[in-house]
Order: sequence, then structure tokens, then C-alpha cells
Amino acid sequence: MHHQPLLVVLRADQPLELRPRLQALAALGLRHIEIAWQDHPQWVVQCLELQQAFPQLRLGAASICSVAALRMVAKAGLGFAMSPVLSPELWQESCRLGLALVPGVYTPSEVHQARSLGCPAVKLFPASSLGPSYWRQLRAPLGDLPFCIAAGGLGPEHVPLWLEAGVDAVALGGRLEDPGALESLRVLVSRLSGSGAAAATAAAATAASVPPSVPPPSHQRLH
Repeated sequence: MHHQPLLVVLRADQPLELRPRLQALAALGLRHIEIAWQDHPQWVVQCLELQQAFPQLRLGAASICSVAALRMVAKAGLGFAMSPVLSPELWQESCRLGLALVPGVYTPSEVHQARSLGCPAVKLFPASSLGPSYWRQLRAPLGDLPFCIAAGGLGPEHVPLWLEAGVDAVALGGRLEDPGALESLRVLVSRLSGSGAAAATAAAATAASVPPSVPPPSHQRLH
């Protein structure tokens, strides 16, 4: 993720409905895509099929709020799981499963708790209600911070500002339904590919600054 600090979240009743959108995103050069969890009997099987169809993509799961859902993510062989909440129970289960989990945080207390649990990466959610300067403002009182993925209410036009403000990556979701969003995404991916080296270096430095007292488990590293 240090090479392309961008994720896209897709939602559908059944994962196979996402095939045309995955094809379009793969053609743009996107690498990290989240498939929103749905309590559907074919969710696991269809996620496995999508991974076979798009080996160039790193597919993960979004909206994971229960241990049962997390276990289905592992069964589907997805590379990572994103949650809008911070749950010690989910974190412990992800460690048991050997599955990379990125929990959601909003307050300084939640950031501190995530760091204390040993989470090397967190999802700042909903980011749009906090503003791009929020994460950087936490550094002075809290010290070293985890790798941060800003998500919630952001569009392609917001990504450069948020990266410049100090977050390590940005996840895009509902705003991609807006007219012209795909073209904006194409321009953004091209821009990140052409000038993303500095951002990637900064992101790597931030990720490497996780306190030695809570080293990131090997299974929790994002690539």
C-alpha cells in the first residue's frame, strides 16, 4: 500500500455483481479494493471466484463488525479486513486467524487503545467529519501513531490534500457513484503513479514508527 496509498470500497448484494466495476478499476491500475461484507450464503464462494478472476488485485473485506463475519473473510481467502469499529474481540480473533484487520477509530482514546492492542494500522472513520488536519494534531499529545487510512465521505478530489496533511492512505466509497467520479479516479491514479514516491516514502516512515513496545504482528502487515 505504500506504493499506491489508495483503496476503493465496493458494495453489492452479491460479490459477483461487482465484476464489471472490478474490471474497470483494474484497467485504471487500482490495486487495493474492499468488498463490503454481506450476510449472503454465496458470499464466500463468490469472493473466491473474484480472486481467481482478478489475480492482479489485492481484495479485502469492508464493514466487518462481528467475529462471524471475520471468520467468513478468512474462509474466503481475502487479504485483509476493514472494520468501522474498534473491538478487542475482533482484534484477538484476527490474530488467531492470521488475518490482517484494520479497526476503525475516531477519538484520541480509540487511537490510543488501538495502539495499545498492537494494531499497526487503523481506519480513521468517518474522516470527512474530522477534517484533514485532525490526524496530524494527534501526534503531539499521543506520540507515534499507527499507519492511518482515512475513510468515509471522501472523493478522489480530496485524496491529495489528505495525504499531504499526514494520513498514509485514503479509502474511497460512496462518492465514487457521483457523475464523473471514474474519470477523476483515473486522473488520481495517474497522479499517484507519477508523483507518489514522496508520499510512499513518508507513509513508510510513519508506519515504521510504531512504538517498539507494541511491534506489529507479521500477519497484520499491509502491503
